[in-house]
Amino acid sequence: MAHTITLHESHLQSLDLAPAHEIIEPLLAAGKVLEQEPALRFVIDISRDPADPRELSELPEVRLWFIRLDTVYPWLPLILDWEAGELGRYAAMLVPHQFSPTEGIRYNPEGLEIFMMAKIFAIATWLRSQKITNYTRLKFMTQMLGYEIEDGLFELLA
Repeated sequence: MAHTITLHESHLQSLDLAPAHEIIEPLLAAGKVLEQEPALRFVIDISRDPADPRELSELPEVRLWFIRLDTVYPWLPLILDWEAGELGRYAAMLVPHQFSPTEGIRYNPEGLEIFMMAKIFAIATWLRSQKITNYTRLKFMTQMLGYEIEDGLFELLA
């Protein structure tokens, strides 16, 4: 079931995570965060100068809000709507990158590698805390961003 977190300028300017909490916390309380792959989406509703060529991930206030969100819910990429492009968009908020209209997002390779390893460590730890030892979805997540993770890594983390 898809869930949408809508952000307005006031949320970004004050680093207010309430819109995320309102969606995520009930899922956590009900134990439904990983049930039927909840597809989480973001809508960023802010006024912009039409002449501003920057992508949303290049706006400091947007990026800072997502950095704060990621520190509170480091496992969040696991439940994003990957098919709608939310995983790539989320990564762009946290990983240095270049954007080209013809080539799309090109992540800084070292930045993406650090991001991926941090996500693997954080999400594997969170999954274990939820009594989940199947890392298939985490492996799929890494594959979507171009990384192949072997099961041996998870054995090291156990």
